[in-house]
Amino acid sequence: MSIAKTYNPKETEDKWYAYWLEKKFFRSIPDGREPYTIVMPPPNVTGVLHMGHMLNNTIQDVLIRRARMQGKNACWVPGTDHASIATEAKVVAMLKERGINKSDITREEFLKYAWEWKEKYGGIILDQLRKLGASCDWDRTRFTMEPDLSDAVIDTFIHLYKKGYIYRGIRMINWDPQGKTAVSDEEVIRKEVNQKLYYIQYQVVDTGEERTTNNQQRSYITIATTRPETIMADAAVCINPNDERYQHLKGKKVLVPIINREIPIIEDEYVEMEFGTGCLKVTPAHDLNDYELGQKHKLEVVDILNDDGTLNEKAQILVGEDRFIARKKIAKMLEEVGQLEKVEDYKSQVGFSERTDAAIEPKLSMQWFCKMEHLAKPALDYVLSGEVKLIPDKFINSYRHWMEHVKDWNISRQLWWGQRIPAWYNENQDWVVAKTEEEAIVEFERLGKSTKGIYQEEDVLDTWFSSGLWPISVFDGFKEPNGADINYYYPTNDLVTAPEILFFWVARMMIAGHEFRGKAPFKNVYLTGIVRDKLGRKMSKSLGNSPDPIELMDQYGTDGVRVGMLLSSPAGNDLMFDVAYCEQGRNFANKIWNAFRLVKGWETVNKPATKAELKTVEWFESRFSEAVIEVEEHFAAYRLSDALMTIYKLIWDDFCSWYLELVKPAYQQPIAKDLLTFTIDFFEQVLALAHPFMPFITEELWHDELFGSRSALDCCIVAAYPKASKIDRELLNDFQVVQQVVSEIRNVRNTKQISPKETLPLAIKVNTDIAYENYLDSIRKLANISDVSFVSEQQVGTAAFIAGKDEFFVSIAQNIDVKAERERITNEITYLQGFLKSVNAKLSNERFVQNAKPEIVQNERNKQADALAKIKILEESLASL
Repeated sequence: MSIAKTYNPKETEDKWYAYWLEKKFFRSIPDGREPYTIVMPPPNVTGVLHMGHMLNNTIQDVLIRRARMQGKNACWVPGTDHASIATEAKVVAMLKERGINKSDITREEFLKYAWEWKEKYGGIILDQLRKLGASCDWDRTRFTMEPDLSDAVIDTFIHLYKKGYIYRGIRMINWDPQGKTAVSDEEVIRKEVNQKLYYIQYQVVDTGEERTTNNQQRSYITIATTRPETIMADAAVCINPNDERYQHLKGKKVLVPIINREIPIIEDEYVEMEFGTGCLKVTPAHDLNDYELGQKHKLEVVDILNDDGTLNEKAQILVGEDRFIARKKIAKMLEEVGQLEKVEDYKSQVGFSERTDAAIEPKLSMQWFCKMEHLAKPALDYVLSGEVKLIPDKFINSYRHWMEHVKDWNISRQLWWGQRIPAWYNENQDWVVAKTEEEAIVEFERLGKSTKGIYQEEDVLDTWFSSGLWPISVFDGFKEPNGADINYYYPTNDLVTAPEILFFWVARMMIAGHEFRGKAPFKNVYLTGIVRDKLGRKMSKSLGNSPDPIELMDQYGTDGVRVGMLLSSPAGNDLMFDVAYCEQGRNFANKIWNAFRLVKGWETVNKPATKAELKTVEWFESRFSEAVIEVEEHFAAYRLSDALMTIYKLIWDDFCSWYLELVKPAYQQPIAKDLLTFTIDFFEQVLALAHPFMPFITEELWHDELFGSRSALDCCIVAAYPKASKIDRELLNDFQVVQQVVSEIRNVRNTKQISPKETLPLAIKVNTDIAYENYLDSIRKLANISDVSFVSEQQVGTAAFIAGKDEFFVSIAQNIDVKAERERITNEITYLQGFLKSVNAKLSNERFVQNAKPEIVQNERNKQADALAKIKILEESLASL
């Protein structure tokens, strides 16, 4: 086929993706091959592709494509998460646009709308992942609320309840007033917020004998708080019993400002005497620490907030007002009655809902909880023993801290979208746990309880409760625990996810894996960094610094964007993304395309390759094998960015800039037939090596007629992944010197402003055993050298340089500037002397010599000898000038 002058991704990407789907290259069924399995972290059905998804899924696709080419049965399971809070919020907003309030319809009606929304919008992100080239087994696409997966969630709840891990009780929880639901500790994002610290005066109640007269001044105690809107819920004022300032207040009472309700002054060493005024208002209903203090001192609990964050009747004032509006109004009211002493600016940490970004309210509530201490231990052991590897391992300490200090998990959510908790209540509010109403009736009867007025729990389970089962449930491990899929694909190999859900999701999958399969659900957890802009800011819609991935792929091509992201994404470290990286990726694709056009345009002649050309072939064979080994080492350590950079340099520098330039025939001259055959074979191997990172351009070129006729299934996506062959280290070292020689001669031309077309003579003083006769033709070709001579002493009036340990002299007497040349050599000697000083310091350090590996010490000694030899040669050159 003819090949276009420029690469056009739009003409290749859709074509080859459709072809891969048609030929079922992504499809996986259990067979005799070694399985390689990844389960996709299921994006929310509310989601659209953002840069974090791009990074995460590109990494997964690279891993799965490489495994497929290695002959493994590669299975990448896609799917989406129902995302209770986020999706319900979307549906509520949709209904509002239609003039419908959630409170005005039944649960069943709401769920119909929710499913309608999911069917319309829920698959957008999966469609976008296809454009990215994601080679998922789309026939295996799962959704966390599909019937089988929901059954697994309900069965898991019942299983854990029967084992005593799930219980129901009133606890202080995190309440999201916007989502109107409880959220777990892990779903609360702490942010530093600029606030106000209000100093409020509470009047001390006089005893009978100390009652103030009209002429006496009232006694006040001052409290500092950031939340004046909660004073109506105060149950006490607390002082430290050791605080000398407040000894006279022991046993007394104060009046809550404005509403004048009496509350006691209590003593507890919990109060920090140095913070604020040393007095603490105790509000058990609206602060976790206050609640615990209230329990200890048996204080009244007064909850003054509605579920939506407005004040209720118990507040007595400002009923119906939003909590933040009430804060401002109460501050003004306190000021009017003279009980606001002062207001200061203050910074503090405030919790926000991870889903709605609403400020969290601590709230006493009847909820369902899962005991975590016993369940968490095996999940911690998997990581500490190394059975599950966290990559990079810097996250192990964070994981250990979370798991060793784990609290019971609040698993109930006050929503309609999600798996409804399988608990049933009767007319007396007795309750049982059962899968169906029929089973609940049987259980009530067994307990001798009434079976009248039975209804199901309104709450649904936390989304993470269902997604924690993902690696098992996607293979129907609950429905068919001995099925072919679960026994073949589980445990999976690699999980690619973000560090912020290490406890949310990763730990809970390990808990479920151990509980239900006796095995961790994966072997490796690759933790990506956060995608930031070039200024280091986290990408977000609010900052307007996050590009649209679809637009990027349209502009730079999918391969270009994939390369651009992965070139700058070391595992676990944040990616400082710049569109310039995508441009670099696009340029790389164009480099490959243009190199292919060059090779495709060569005519052949039936003659053997020259000795120098064959030496070039041998060199690239070794260099290719060396690169393959480097790539494998990087993959083994999950350094995908480094693996790509190795491939990038191999193709751009070694293959295009050196190999092709060396074997390229003269203008309009043919190339030796066997040399072209070698070149085509190399190109095919290069395409296969690059394919996991750049699937589209490699597949497009793979099918060019240059490679001969291919069958329908002979595609790059399933080509054998390259393996290293024998490496000739001596040849690689020799060629490195040759490359340096060519580069130095080119540098001489540039600095002396000598035309590339002007031939120059070269003299070589050989101090090593390199057989230069094997490379002279190559040097002549790339450096435009007229003749080469071998000398035994330095040549006066030449531009001299050292490559390796050999000396080279370019005769440019008419162009040489002796003063500038002397300055250049002097500077090089100075540099080498400084380098030698640092090496000598290292070698004179006894601890280094004794403790470092022998090969590292020897490497330093080699550096020392090399520097000494070069300094000697340069000093001789300087003397000759």
